[in-house]
Amino acid sequence: MDLRPRRPWETEEAALFRAALRRFLTDEALPREERWRAQNFVDREFWQMAGEIGALLPSIPEDFGGSGGDFAFEAVIAEELGYCGLTSFQQLIHGTIVAHYLLAYATAEQKARWLPQMASGAMIGAIAMTEPGAGSDLKALRTTARRDGDSYVINGSKIFITNGIMADLVIVACSTDPARGAKGISLLVLETANATGFARGRNLHKIGMKGSDTAELFFENVRVPAENLLGGIEGQGFIQMMTQLPQERLGVAVGAQAMSEHGIELTLDHARDRAAFGGRLLDLQVPRHMLADCLREVRVSRTFVDDCIARHIAGTLGPADASMAKLHTTEMQSRVLDACLQLHGGYGFMEEYRIARMFADSRVQRIYAGANEIMKEIIAREF
Repeated sequence: MDLRPRRPWETEEAALFRAALRRFLTDEALPREERWRAQNFVDREFWQMAGEIGALLPSIPEDFGGSGGDFAFEAVIAEELGYCGLTSFQQLIHGTIVAHYLLAYATAEQKARWLPQMASGAMIGAIAMTEPGAGSDLKALRTTARRDGDSYVINGSKIFITNGIMADLVIVACSTDPARGAKGISLLVLETANATGFARGRNLHKIGMKGSDTAELFFENVRVPAENLLGGIEGQGFIQMMTQLPQERLGVAVGAQAMSEHGIELTLDHARDRAAFGGRLLDLQVPRHMLADCLREVRVSRTFVDDCIARHIAGTLGPADASMAKLHTTEMQSRVLDACLQLHGGYGFMEEYRIARMFADSRVQRIYAGANEIMKEIIAREF
């Protein structure tokens, strides 16, 4: 049984990239995982190593330092991280999300300045949307940006920002015109080095994804050049976020799908080796049926996810199906990994076992990139 067949959307170039990336993650990422989880962040050295093999901005044009691929290369990275059970290294935020905001909306000069540095790992990217009082409801954000001459002055705070501790470049969602609600939201790019009034709070301790840094960010009269307004026109931020979120949600779905498949791989190995009632755990009917249910779920889901990837590469994937992929795969991930942990018995509750970490790491998938309850509402708009 092969849970990792060649994908219908996977070109020869993407397959070669997958092979190289798998070796890199096995040789360089997995040996560092314990340290990342203990210190709650990924070393900058590793970001730069990933940049050297073209794994940071794989779908950004070569003119801007990227690898020149398409979303298939982003999908390969999400899958291979899932197959390693790795959630510490957040390339999804840096390359799949932040870099594409810049590619879509930044000026030519800004792209030439920022994207090559992100491609090399010299700059780490983050996007700051969520606030203490505004999560999935982005229209409720309170961070403001007031125009003052040739600058914007940002005041407010953000929370749960992935890569926030390490970030050199942060896209900040602000209200430039609070009276206009969603139509008054804009996106400003902050370079964090020597930014007066910008402060990072503590690296938040989470129940999972412990090697991924997650920060509070504070802005007190932080000046950002007016030219760093993405798109150059105030009030475009909400539309820009809604346009980019489907790729983010599909990236989450791809990783959730792969990690679910990897959970089954780990559990099959355990069930073959685990002695129970005079035989193997895998020979007992209940474990066999539990695994059959898990396999059914991931096999059916795989077809939909592959179709979504192919349509996104072709430019025809809509927000509803991207939301459906995120909703389905993350709910499935929780069910599958729960069953896999159960079949590991007491070992599944021990943090040194990968299945335990994957179980804890998966819980937030149903919350970030838009809570799954919001995904249902986006899907329902198709009615």
